Amino acid sequence: MSPTPMAMFPLGTVLLPSMGLPLQVFEPRYRAMMEHCMAGSREFGVVMIERGSEVGGGDVRSMVGTVAGIAEAQELPDGRWALLAVGLRRMRVTQWLDDDPYPRADVDDWPDEAVADDRRADAELMLDERVGQFRRTMALAAELGHPAQPLAEVIDRPEEGSYQLSMLSPLGPLDRQNLLACPGPIERLALLGDLLDGIEMELRARLAGG
Repeated sequence: MSPTPMAMFPLGTVLLPSMGLPLQVFEPRYRAMMEHCMAGSREFGVVMIERGSEVGGGDVRSMVGTVAGIAEAQELPDGRWALLAVGLRRMRVTQWLDDDPYPRADVDDWPDEAVADDRRADAELMLDERVGQFRRTMALAAELGHPAQPLAEVIDRPEEGSYQLSMLSPLGPLDRQNLLACPGPIERLALLGDLLDGIEMELRARLAGG
């Protein structure tokens, strides 16, 4: 299957599948992109800017990102767009195209590697362990006065649950990008465990006055 040309929105943040992302679109090139998307599939690609700025171009962009669907959109009187995008599926850039009139790239969908039947129980156990780590981390953060991220209900499938916890955990863009780029849920849950371990150690040290 040949790559699909797609409008792209490089950002300083990472969009994960199922994650919501509110955006204010004001640059002329992205306003043109919005008009194109609204008249067609209502989809565009989001990739993290590894170096550079969101405004003006000349940035270095990740080759792994997420296809976003436009859930809500409003064109404002001054020509800006206010929209809510939702991550639909992971994708991989095969080639960047000309940025005129707006950034575009050839992309392929990149589904997670499937969890083998003989690893399903291991993956579900890993998800349960990560949930416990997440709750401990949030409790420690609350003791330090940081707002706690609620976890009302956990998706019990490792495929979706690994993304849910990656979205809710207190991580920076680079860590989230590395989680997005993991081959599948088992690798993602393993990396998330290492990241949460580090955060928990740091929070405990701060509580101890270290």
